[in-house]
Amino acid sequence: MAVHSHNHAHDHAHSDGRSDAAARGHSHTHDGIDWSSRLNFLRQADELDAEARAVVARRLVRTLPDKPTVLDVGCGAGGMSVALVEALSARGGGTVVLVDSTPELLDAAAHAARSAATYGTDTTRATVQVRPVLADLATERPVEIAGPAQLVWASNVVHHLPDQRAAVTALVEAIAPGGWLALAEGGLTGKFLPYDLGIGEPGLQDRLSAARAEWFVRMREDTTDSVRLSGGWNLLLSDTGLVDVTAFSYLIDHPAPPKPAVRDWAVDQLRWHDEVAGHLLHPADRRTVKQLLDPQDPAYLGLRDDVFLLTANTVYLGRKP
Repeated sequence: MAVHSHNHAHDHAHSDGRSDAAARGHSHTHDGIDWSSRLNFLRQADELDAEARAVVARRLVRTLPDKPTVLDVGCGAGGMSVALVEALSARGGGTVVLVDSTPELLDAAAHAARSAATYGTDTTRATVQVRPVLADLATERPVEIAGPAQLVWASNVVHHLPDQRAAVTALVEAIAPGGWLALAEGGLTGKFLPYDLGIGEPGLQDRLSAARAEWFVRMREDTTDSVRLSGGWNLLLSDTGLVDVTAFSYLIDHPAPPKPAVRDWAVDQLRWHDEVAGHLLHPADRRTVKQLLDPQDPAYLGLRDDVFLLTANTVYLGRKP
């Protein structure tokens, strides 16, 4: 998720799956977010997104050449890393390079991806090499870390980097001729709360989303050396020289009544909203959120059967000539 630490590239993997840089344990993020503290939440989200991401991964690797190199930039806890490993394993193997700036996340992603690569005893599964690299894409060139790659996947990471245009240009540099960039950014704001919770003013979800959107603007402004990016992502991909630029969206849909994982995710999601943007809410809404997050309160969100998860993610695609 975050790719912003000041460390050296070309890290070699330890036998326990950590990179050298991860073992050193240095980490710094440009956006001010402590991503290591988000590990459990990212794992929850990966579990809930797994089915949809598997479909996306198969779609992305379908047209790649034999035994390709795939670069997963901002791999987070490794949800898409696993999907890419499994998709490559089903079509002859290859290499998946994981890049992140947060050692704890890179360790988790490497472990998950390697577990997927060695799963079971099915001898029909092709070998997929997994290589984790701790790196800062704001200061290090992906082409030197892992290029050339036949596919570069970057999900919700570019918008955390100071200069988004420069970041995408650097990703394109790492693509082999004929290869693809898949940039997952934007979509539809996720929803998880019913319109009227029975406490507070109805429509809390929309006000939470508005507060988080305002926080995001401030986060971008407060990022050191932040450069504003205007226009849509498709225009940026075309500006960097990519052709056949298009996009598709995929749905994450877990309707009510929620399974326990969805309920747990909803509690953590509300807590995250409160941590980053709670101060932007009306005091009455802040009181409602406090009730919803209190396990001792009858209104506790973790006990409700009407929470859900519904969101749409957009993937922008472009091919390097």
